[in-house]
Amino acid sequence: MWYRRSFLLLASAALAAAQTTAPASAPATPQRLEEQVRGYTSQDRFNGAVLVAKDGKIVLSKGYGLANFEWNVPVTPDTKFRLGSITKQFTAMAVLLLSDQGQLKVDDPVCNYVAPCPEAWKPITLHHLLTHTSGIPNFTAFASYAKTMSVASPPAESLKRFLNEPLDFPPGSKFSYSNSGYVLLGYIIEKVSGGTYEDYLRKNILTPLGMGDTGYDDTLTVLPRRASGYERAGSKLQNAKFLDMSIPHAAGSLYSTTLDLMKWDEALNAHKILSAEAYKRYFTPVLNNYAYGWTVKTEDGVEQINHGGGINGFSTRIVRVPSQHLVVVALSNVVPGQPDKLAQELVKLMLGQNLPVPEKPAEIKLSKEALEKFVGNYAIAPTFILAVTVEGDQLITQATGQGKIPIFAKSANTFYPKVIDAEIVFDVDADGKATGLTLVQNGRRMPAKRQ
Repeated sequence: MWYRRSFLLLASAALAAAQTTAPASAPATPQRLEEQVRGYTSQDRFNGAVLVAKDGKIVLSKGYGLANFEWNVPVTPDTKFRLGSITKQFTAMAVLLLSDQGQLKVDDPVCNYVAPCPEAWKPITLHHLLTHTSGIPNFTAFASYAKTMSVASPPAESLKRFLNEPLDFPPGSKFSYSNSGYVLLGYIIEKVSGGTYEDYLRKNILTPLGMGDTGYDDTLTVLPRRASGYERAGSKLQNAKFLDMSIPHAAGSLYSTTLDLMKWDEALNAHKILSAEAYKRYFTPVLNNYAYGWTVKTEDGVEQINHGGGINGFSTRIVRVPSQHLVVVALSNVVPGQPDKLAQELVKLMLGQNLPVPEKPAEIKLSKEALEKFVGNYAIAPTFILAVTVEGDQLITQATGQGKIPIFAKSANTFYPKVIDAEIVFDVDADGKATGLTLVQNGRRMPAKRQ
């Protein structure tokens, strides 16, 4: 993700566990895929655009919900969404293309391009930045980030935010997702190419591939068919907090459409733009299954290449299955939501698996007095607290550094959030007052004591 973890903890971006079986039957029909998407939209778990393509042909391409809630403008397949960290795969391609052009080498030290360069950075290479193994701390996780995200900060300025921070670990020894590394790559792309990051992508990648609906987003340009971004605040919808798009830069600044991302997938399948050797590096995972701007791993018996993005008001996912010539794209402009999980389920359906259509859990009403017994702070980790409050007759959760999420009762002490696939079970004493809780998400059970 571009700048923060998604929903309650860390698991909403995780994909389903790998299986070793081959596809069981024929790919799902468009009607069956539509049924799965509608199961999400009916529960406010997805608002946006979806594309499924097989063998270069569209199986499903539709918009669901609204691109602009103020004006009741519907989402369509050519609605433009901010991509967040899906941007990173374009940045990685730009670096490899510069390498093919002889303007840099992927194994070059970062200090070749940064002056003055910290002593601790001398072992760091562009390869480390591309694979999130540099050890450079992620500046969007700094406590100061929320206060500065509305202020313009081109790469040279953003660089100053983490230039003198100690490394999280020796370069190459571990994986830790870092937007800092990709902003630094953007800085290097501009320094080497002599132009802007946007211009280099437009001239060398986007225009040659015919991706006319993809580009670098900013708030000054009047951009036709651009979706507005929204965030859920409890049970209400609000405009996403402003983010100056100079800040995400090469780590998360691009916008696109589902149709343009299909063109992107087709170009990758055809090995356009890059040399064969560059493509090999592009898709070779290093640590934590991460390659250059992509996660590459075996899921459901086939290699899948995927990445997601999260940026103020937007959540995105692209999943590619090259051996099946299959791509699924889900772009959402309401957060939190579940484009990650939806995209993965659509892949499973296209691989011939049988899945249940998402159904709304039964909901019961509890009195405000009963809800008050759950109010408190619950420590899932020493620095990660889940606050539970009551607003009106609604129980609300808010995790450290995240927005408010309403939860709804399935029983006297079991609740669920409609916008994410999770469950919260409260432990109660003889008087019915909560003493702790367990967050159940993506097969994990995470207990937390009440503070």
